[in-house]
Amino acid sequence: MIPRIPEAPVPEALTQAFAAALSASGFAGEIDLSDSARTVLATDNSVYRVPPQAVLFPRDAEDVARVLRLLAEERFHGVVLAPRGGGTGTNGQSLTPGLVLDLSRHMNRILAIDATAGRVRVQAGVVKDQLNAALAPHGLFFAPELSTSSRATIGGMISTDASGQGSCLYGKTRDHVLALRTVLTDGTVWESAPLAEDELRAIQRRTDLVGAVHRAVGSIARDHAAAIEAGFPKLNRCLTGYDLAHIRDRAGRFDLNSVLCGSEGTLGVLVEATLNVLPIPRHSALINLRYDSFDAALRDAGPLMAFGAASVETVDSKVLGLARNDIVWEGVREYFPVDAGREAAGVLLVEFVGNTEAAVEAPLARLTAMLDTEGFAGRRLGYTVARGEAAVSRIWDMRKRAVGLLGNMAGERRPLAFVEDTAVPPEALADYIAEFRALLDQRGLAYGMFGHVDAGVLHVRPALDMKDPAQEAMLREVSDAVAALTQRHGGLLWSEHGKGVRSEYSPRFFGDLYPLVQAVKGAFDPRNQLNPGKIATPPAGGALLRVDGVPTRGQADRIIPAHVRAPYDTAMHCNGNGACFDWDFDAPMCPSWKGTRERRHSPKGRAMLVREWLKRLTEAGVDPVAEAKALRAASPLAGLLARVRNTRAARRGEADFSHAVKAAMDECLACKSCTGGCPIKVDVPGFRARFLELYHGRYLRPLKDYLVATVEHALPHAARWPRFYNGLVGSTPGRAALRALGLVDSPPVSGIDLGAELRRRGIALATPEALRALDAAERARSVVLVQDAFTSFNETALVLDVLDLLAAIGARPWIAPYRPNGKPLHVHGFLGAFGRAAAANAAMLRALAETGVALIGIDPSMTLTYRNEYKETGEAVPPVLLLQEWLAQREGDALHLAPAPAPYRLLPHCTERTNATASLRDWQAAFRRHGLALEVLPAGCCGMAGTYGHEARHRAMSEHLYGLSWRRHVAATPEPSQLLATGYSCRSQVKRLEGVALLHPAQALLAALRAGTTRPAPALPRPA
Repeated sequence: MIPRIPEAPVPEALTQAFAAALSASGFAGEIDLSDSARTVLATDNSVYRVPPQAVLFPRDAEDVARVLRLLAEERFHGVVLAPRGGGTGTNGQSLTPGLVLDLSRHMNRILAIDATAGRVRVQAGVVKDQLNAALAPHGLFFAPELSTSSRATIGGMISTDASGQGSCLYGKTRDHVLALRTVLTDGTVWESAPLAEDELRAIQRRTDLVGAVHRAVGSIARDHAAAIEAGFPKLNRCLTGYDLAHIRDRAGRFDLNSVLCGSEGTLGVLVEATLNVLPIPRHSALINLRYDSFDAALRDAGPLMAFGAASVETVDSKVLGLARNDIVWEGVREYFPVDAGREAAGVLLVEFVGNTEAAVEAPLARLTAMLDTEGFAGRRLGYTVARGEAAVSRIWDMRKRAVGLLGNMAGERRPLAFVEDTAVPPEALADYIAEFRALLDQRGLAYGMFGHVDAGVLHVRPALDMKDPAQEAMLREVSDAVAALTQRHGGLLWSEHGKGVRSEYSPRFFGDLYPLVQAVKGAFDPRNQLNPGKIATPPAGGALLRVDGVPTRGQADRIIPAHVRAPYDTAMHCNGNGACFDWDFDAPMCPSWKGTRERRHSPKGRAMLVREWLKRLTEAGVDPVAEAKALRAASPLAGLLARVRNTRAARRGEADFSHAVKAAMDECLACKSCTGGCPIKVDVPGFRARFLELYHGRYLRPLKDYLVATVEHALPHAARWPRFYNGLVGSTPGRAALRALGLVDSPPVSGIDLGAELRRRGIALATPEALRALDAAERARSVVLVQDAFTSFNETALVLDVLDLLAAIGARPWIAPYRPNGKPLHVHGFLGAFGRAAAANAAMLRALAETGVALIGIDPSMTLTYRNEYKETGEAVPPVLLLQEWLAQREGDALHLAPAPAPYRLLPHCTERTNATASLRDWQAAFRRHGLALEVLPAGCCGMAGTYGHEARHRAMSEHLYGLSWRRHVAATPEPSQLLATGYSCRSQVKRLEGVALLHPAQALLAALRAGTTRPAPALPRPA
């Protein structure tokens, strides 16, 4: 039996005293000293792992001021703090052994948009894509681009002076900063903006910290102007943070923001920003130019930049190969064809933007004319052109995912961020990269590369297994070599991702100017309490962090034996890229994160908790793999008394880290969006099921779990007496009994006798013998519908409509004998029973598939279980196609249908949208073939997710999630019959909350067929 897992030691006395004093001061936010919060926020997107003492979630600027005023008291001079936004930093910028000040949970409001003046005012926790979504109706956007725009906060962008694609045209983040509101170390809230000379002198006369800072920075910039001018690099990606070279703007005004932007929270805590925003270009086009080598792409970039492109980006073959296996590829496949049997080893993405079509087409035409004239016999393989925002954005989305995609490289060696944003003069980039590649090749390291060719910026992530001490040592060796190489080419080690733990190289790159940087730090933070060890130390002392002197994730992970890591590999490989923190409510990724705004309820948070749980199990001498085998072999009653005792102890408050992990897992909807949407393919439902199996080997399960686990076995019996069953669960005593079990309601069975209806239609049960008895023509015309419990017994009419549709388009439908799929068992961690159900079902499916007849399913979640969860059992499962996948394969069958008054609109199931993305286009193809239009709506989660929405503890969150996305789409469709949904649970949610019965797409096709004529018409062309 899994033992009680000790929690980490409580925070030190000084931290507890600080938390108590902060609470007494009127702090309105949350103060979290819990073991789980410290575990989840111990990592970012770097290789490091530094658990903080506590996490603070301020509600406003005054809360931040309370924190810093308290920090300034002598009794708390030993407390250190680091601000945190999206936690996407690649260099440990927001990691600290002290206090984390998380500005993302509450301080995420857009305060003002002045479209006329082209400016906005935002709180630090606003996400970049969130801001641009609010600006889009005004025809404006916040220009600095970065790959993590769906979760990176404005405060984080300013703190690292972030930039990315298009920086040669639009500049870096600080180029768009008009004013910053920062809380200084004495608690003063100061708004910094460019100052005329008289304004500067007035501020310098102040006797407080504000005056001292302006005097110090002003004198440093004045007294050392010549050395600063000579020493600071002249690159597009000039220095991030403490940039004394730009302390005066073009108008000669003193601008403290040149020092604050990029300072990584080491000088003050940014709480608000006023930003410049720009008109969205009305036209865009992008050339995807493919090459036979990455080097050829790099060396061709220089001439292409002369055509006036907004940006020139490059991607190597490693990234392209990973993208081909990702959700993003369906949207860009047509722009990356194979040229004469050769897949590209490198590409250049060359974008043109403008406010008129001519402004885009003229340079584009010049470039394509040159390419066509020179031909493609050598290094160039071919090119495609994407026009318009939708197409161009899809390609840039693929490029954005490159960072995460590299982390999904197979094997234990994974590409890591530690030398990944160097910058050199663009004309030196090709030679620089050739030497960089040689440096890595000599050490036998795999890697992927992409970058901003126009800015001379390279992104490269060498693959290391940090669990191996010998490979961990390469962190130092490669970092030193790359730093020397970059200096030799006149570049910078950090161009857009900040310094963080790499700050040990600050003295080397600043050279004789480093004491000036220290003087700036000393003026703002003389006690070295703000993010110490980053960028610079104050003159009074302190040490910079070292790349091999900070604890890493690998050091913790190597404690866990390899055979224990294996079943939890997707949790182990989470690299913290933060794609699961997607801001967009219409994106399917992790609804529980969107609903709670708590990091522990995200795939990354859950992965970090599971890793820590496995580490602590190992330290306690427990093998969870052996324990799981023992549990599956034991009688269900074995250990019952011990589970009763343990559960009572837990209710009395017995500490067990497993409870923290369980609390995080409880909010998971098991929607599988993480598996499809995460570049690393972190599979929370998979490792959640394994955790629940072990957790309930120690603690009792709630009775509702057993009820849900048996639902697939119970529904066929309930369907025999529908009036009795529906009356029972719908009665006052029945509802009370369900509530006592923790369930809000139970869906009624349909009341339709499926067997009788099948006999009436002449549809037989599929058996291998019956299918083999068919002649070749009949077998080719046949298709077997694989039943699932919920459509067969709760939505029997849908099953019949699907069978009618199959017959109407000329197929011969069969129906497979009913077998429990096992999905509910898996969701609740009954893995032994799930394995047995999967074995029985897989055996039946194999026997049917061996006849050569296609197998199809209706419900996406249940059908995709055969592809996903069944893999975990080791069972060989033949393809079970989603209905639309089979329909899309049919040639002919086109019927001239009555045109719909408006396009149908489809709300797809989360699992289908993220794990079978191409199948949504299959629905469109099927509709198009019959002369109908179908729009796939970009919707998030409906909030039901199987039984999640039926559980009492989740009812409020289920409705909240529905309100974040689906409610808007349902309200925006005037005619309910035009709105379709593929998921049974989704249709149930809409009916329960809106009283609207949505159709399945198959029902819409059938209804259109019955309403129209059935005159054969030529098949419409299938989409590319």
